[in-house]
Amino acid sequence: MKASPLLAAGNISVGIGSICAVRDASFSLAPGDRLAVLGRNGVGKSTLLAALAGLHPLMAGAVRCAERELSAWKPEALARLRAWLPQHPEDAFASSVLEAVLVGRHPWMGRFAWEGDEELKIAREALRAMDLSGFEGRNVLTLSGGERQRVALATVLTQTPSLYLLDEPLTHLDLSSQVAVLEHFAGLAARGAAVVIVEHDLNLALSWANRVLLLLGNGEWEEGSCAEIATTGKLSRALGHPLRCLDDRGRSVFLPR
Repeated sequence: MKASPLLAAGNISVGIGSICAVRDASFSLAPGDRLAVLGRNGVGKSTLLAALAGLHPLMAGAVRCAERELSAWKPEALARLRAWLPQHPEDAFASSVLEAVLVGRHPWMGRFAWEGDEELKIAREALRAMDLSGFEGRNVLTLSGGERQRVALATVLTQTPSLYLLDEPLTHLDLSSQVAVLEHFAGLAARGAAVVIVEHDLNLALSWANRVLLLLGNGEWEEGSCAEIATTGKLSRALGHPLRCLDDRGRSVFLPR
């Protein structure tokens, strides 16, 4: 029996100002799906991701999470189901790394509840997954860009959702950390989550994803399996530069001409 989709976009149009990210787009994500959203700067990838999270209004159509329209969800319940990582996480004030990561547990707690042993366990597991063991007491304002990005990712993991919407999750990370992060989220997908990433490193994104959504500009889009979408013609058009494809032991690698 096929699993119900965790996310379904039905004939949605999304834009901001004069930018139309997608027009009349329909696609869905089932448990286990890993979707990479690719396109040029300014084409509307972040706007689309925010709309899928319910944080930016749709121009048309509907988004459903777990077969319910976003508008039918109470905010706390929706936050237990889906997590959104913005492109530029910000620190409004100084806090310890552990305190910052524990924010991810708030949807699961009562309004006046304090974090207990279970919340601390989940947060520490997330820190360990992002290679941040020993950082609990560090002030987030003293961290490097890469360390702060891993704190943001650990916060998302602490939220323990089924659907992850991640806007450039590999920003500021070195190569080993990039690969480790992608492998961790691939493991979550293998255990039943669905994950969407906006990413600019084409080959890293394609090595991780099983589906691709290309934003082509002016609302045009294509979505499908990597085999269907990751061709030199389609990627060259989407990214605005001619590409060539090399075969690396059965894996396609795309390089600029």
